[in-house]
Order: sequence, then C-alpha cells, then structure tokens
Amino acid sequence: MPKQIPVPNELSKPFWDACNQRKLVVQDCTSCNRLQYPPAQNCAKCGSAAHLQWKQVKGRGHIMEYFVVRDSRIRRLQADQPFNLAVITLDEDPGLNFLSNLPGTPPGEVPVGGAVEVLFEPVEGSDQLIHEWRVVK
Repeated sequence: MPKQIPVPNELSKPFWDACNQRKLVVQDCTSCNRLQYPPAQNCAKCGSAAHLQWKQVKGRGHIMEYFVVRDSRIRRLQADQPFNLAVITLDEDPGLNFLSNLPGTPPGEVPVGGAVEVLFEPVEGSDQLIHEWRVVK
C-alpha cells in the first residue's frame, strides 16, 4: 500500500527523526507524568509546555478495533482497496492510540484484541521511515 509522505514540522520533527532511527517516541509530560500522542504544544492534562519531552516506548500494543476501507476518496489508496484500518492501543499507556493498515493482515481478518508490534517501513519517493503495526503471531 502506498504510504503518505510525512511533512515534519517543528513539533513533529523529533517523532519522525526517531522513526528514521527505528524508534517509537511519544511526548512525556514530566509535570503530571502523562504520555501523549499525537504531539501537541501543551500537555492535554495539565497544560504545561515547559515539561514536555520525548520518551521512547517499547512499541507493543493490542488491536482495539478496526474497519475495512472499501471506498477511499484518497486516490493514492484506491488501488489497494479494500484495506484494514485498525486502532492500536499502546500497552504502556492504553490511552494512547495509533492507526495502522496492519501490513500482512488480509482485509477483514483482523484479530481484535490481538497483540501487535511496531515496524518501520520506507516511503516510496522519500528517505523517511514511517511507523506501522503488525500482528504478532
């Protein structure tokens, strides 16, 4: 499936740089001890901006839910329809969710509750790696 090429900005650049090193990082608020993703200027819980730092996480999670995309309006994705879109919850913080098409998992055959791990895949036409999730057998 073709991947969208991320366009890092000042806020997201540390995340994408870590992906290129095959590391998954999320923001960590040292003021209230809360992890957050996607990145934001301030902590969503306490509002602190001064206490946000990046923290590497293990990259393991579970599939919370999914649906099958059969009619995408995004031209770049239409050739690969149907495809899964799964919500992954991070084991280290079940409040953090990621989206993935679950490479290698046939459409509609997603094991809800199943364990997943992060992987990093190249994006065609770019030097950027992106994070995806695969089912752990």
